[in-house]
Amino acid sequence: MDLKNYFLTAKGTGVFSTADSEGRVNAAIYSRPHVFDDGTVAFLMRKKLTHHNLQSNPYASFLFHESGPGYRGLRLHLRKIKEETESPLIAKMTRGNLTPEEDRAKGPKYLVHFAVEKILPLIGSGNASAEISQKEH
Repeated sequence: MDLKNYFLTAKGTGVFSTADSEGRVNAAIYSRPHVFDDGTVAFLMRKKLTHHNLQSNPYASFLFHESGPGYRGLRLHLRKIKEETESPLIAKMTRGNLTPEEDRAKGPKYLVHFAVEKILPLIGSGNASAEISQKEH
């Protein structure tokens, strides 16, 4: 599946879910991931509960619901592989409408990288790759 092309073109809403070391769950609205050529994905994060949970439990899930009628989208099962704080990629990948001053006031950012362990469609346990390929053609 070409996740890079999918997330460059798909519009919708993402929900990033984590759990701490004791299994307490958190879910937060997140923008689309940055997809690298090697198939890994990364998200920019602030020092909040999602980032905190990933310090003790590297597993996460990202649910993406495409805009429009019906229930189309993906679920990504993720495993944290690294994070960066002093990376030029952080500035390059920053999306949004904050001024530099507003952005700094919100605190440090982390670029957190993940291996994609499984890709599922939004609903069911079918083959997400096949569903996306049908949509692209």
